[in-house]
Amino acid sequence: MSWLALLLVGLGLTDLIFSVRPQKFAPEGVAAIVVVLLGLSVGLTDVADVVALILIAAAVVLWGWAVTRGFGRGPSWWPLAVFAGEVTVAVAASGEAGASSGWLETWLADSPIPLLGDLTPDRALLLLGLTLLQLSTGNVIVRLVLAATHTLNSRKGGTSHDLPVPQLKGGRLLGPLERLFILGLGLAGQVTAAGIVVAAKGLIRFPELQAARDAAREGKAPHGPGIHEVTEYFLVGSFVSWTIALASLALLAT
Repeated sequence: MSWLALLLVGLGLTDLIFSVRPQKFAPEGVAAIVVVLLGLSVGLTDVADVVALILIAAAVVLWGWAVTRGFGRGPSWWPLAVFAGEVTVAVAASGEAGASSGWLETWLADSPIPLLGDLTPDRALLLLGLTLLQLSTGNVIVRLVLAATHTLNSRKGGTSHDLPVPQLKGGRLLGPLERLFILGLGLAGQVTAAGIVVAAKGLIRFPELQAARDAAREGKAPHGPGIHEVTEYFLVGSFVSWTIALASLALLAT
């Protein structure tokens, strides 16, 4: 699992760095270097592991380029295909990966936190990668799916990546928070509590959906999206976001 974990760390770092400093090529370049150094520092120094680290670094760079292209003039499905392909290959090759150890194994053994003390180095790396995945990468995947399915609005000459309703801006913060809550509650065995988080989001968003419906009825937004478009946007985005968190739980359960 060490190769898959490092790939997820690289993808998550790329998007997280880009969200802080949106520069061309720099985020994926930094993330690729971090992944290689991290892999070497945890004992992945066999020939197969070194080759895998080089390929993972290349995959991280490819992801950064694909996302930039997908949010530019390229097809939105392309980075989604890159992400799915890279993760699939990493999962398929996970049995050939070397076991990580080194300073990470010592740090986990000495950790006073019971959860960390019970983790193997490989699972700790996987947990780190999946946690990073819930942040900016989760938002990127949600936006790409919305664009690829034409759920986003493109009125008045806007691009296919425009949000359908300007008021719905909290998703970029609520999305990572809800995914982290679902992942954390799932790891703690509180699946019912995770379901409550999902229900709470619907209650929080309901007034905004109702406002869009009322505006459409009163003719205040004749050129804007109606309640059906806003509801579709909300449902597609939410289900994709929840799927990311649930799939992460499934990977950790293996």
